[in-house]
Amino acid sequence: MKIIITPAASKWFHEDMGVSKGNGVRFYGKTYGKTAVHHGFSIGVMRDDEPHQPIASTETDGVNYYVNDRDEWFFKGYDLTVDFDSENDGPKYEYTPNQEQE
Repeated sequence: MKIIITPAASKWFHEDMGVSKGNGVRFYGKTYGKTAVHHGFSIGVMRDDEPHQPIASTETDGVNYYVNDRDEWFFKGYDLTVDFDSENDGPKYEYTPNQEQE
């Protein structure tokens, strides 16, 4: 799994979530909602500076973005691109199939 954070998304995380160099942001699966690839589940995001056995991570503008092993079920088989959605004034998520076994 790869995580890609666009410059526009990075700016949003810094300005709206108040993250700065050395901080962490965790993506996770949660019940209720819907994504392009999940029904009944949606993506959650939270400030969390201490990863617990991350299965994927990337550093962008000094911030560590990651997914923990506990949330592998939600992301398995996909790469995640996080961009900024100006209509909703927040992040938008794109799931791209990868070569992992589903």
